[in-house]
Formats: sequence, C-alpha cells, structure tokens
Amino acid sequence: MESGRTAVLIIDDDPSHLRIYGWIVEAAGYVARAALAAGDRIEFPEGPVDIAVMDYRLTPQITAVQAAEEVRERYPKAPIVVLSDVYDLPADMAPYAAAFVRKGEPAKLVAKLHELAERAGATGSAA
Repeated sequence: MESGRTAVLIIDDDPSHLRIYGWIVEAAGYVARAALAAGDRIEFPEGPVDIAVMDYRLTPQITAVQAAEEVRERYPKAPIVVLSDVYDLPADMAPYAAAFVRKGEPAKLVAKLHELAERAGATGSAA
C-alpha cells in the first residue's frame, strides 16, 4: 500500500476508460495505477499493486486470460476484478477472477474494491 492507501491496477485498451476508472478509484480513496493494453503488450506502471481491475475485451493480440496470467505473475497476491459489458463472468476468466462487475456500475465496482481491500487488510497486504 502507498501511504496506507490500497493501490488498484486498472488495465484497459482505451485511454479514456483508464482515465474514467482512475477517477472512480481515486474518488473512492484508492491509488489508481493505469496500465494501457496496446498492440501485443500491457504497459505496467511502477509500484506495488494490491487489487487489479481489468477490462475483459482488450486488444486483438491480448486476450483477457493472457492479461490475467501476466497480472498473476507480476502481482501474485492481487485479486482480479473483471469488468465487462456482458451479464455474467466469462467462463474463461472464472479461474482468475475474484469478482465480476458490469461496466457502467461504478457503485458496484467501488463496493467490490472496498470488500477486497478489507479482506486483504485482514490477512495482510496483497502487494
């Protein structure tokens, strides 16, 4: 955690979505760390990560499963929240996801971040 605040990694292929979700995360009291998925790579930021939030649909070259595997490799203790405009958690993401939130539901995203941060605080930092 940075200065006692939970760091939330946000992965998306749309810079405007990164900004929007960054504002939501920051307004909820967390540190937002944006990671742009571009082409065949994800530009991961420096610093610790306690929770990861990722879009399900990334670039044609990067699947959500590939991104989740990279998150697990870099931040093995960070739970992953999958964001998507579908109604249920996609089956291929079930082994990776700690939670699923539909896009356009910021209150549910914040509630899920609070729940995951509280759970991590009870067992130690997820970074």
